[in-house]
Amino acid sequence: MASGHATLRAMNAATDQRESVVAYIALGANLGDARTTVMAAMETISQLVGVECVARSALYKTAPIESAGADYFNAVVKVLTFQSAYSLLILLQDLEQKEGRDRPYRNAPRTLDLDLLLYGGAQISSDRLTVP
Repeated sequence: MASGHATLRAMNAATDQRESVVAYIALGANLGDARTTVMAAMETISQLVGVECVARSALYKTAPIESAGADYFNAVVKVLTFQSAYSLLILLQDLEQKEGRDRPYRNAPRTLDLDLLLYGGAQISSDRLTVP
């Protein structure tokens, strides 16, 4: 992840000249105290550098799809950000890692899952990020 942080520092060097972008982030968890984890993650996202949370959905409980395990707690936040899409992705993945996110197989149960749903009007398709 060290290379991710170096990349983030380089990307952030240009954020002062960017206009803010509206982005939507999905949150979900079904391991541990999933409800508390999702609520805390919404608060943590609002404290990220260059990110301002402007709206939060209610929490929703849903059954896992194409997987087994406990029900998920889900939510969505709307943010204004000066971060690039890739910088924001790195920040979100860092939050997942801090919560012990493991990716052993597709649709595995999660301590915390953060997905960048929309980033302004951007259409991004890469190995690392697909939006929308």
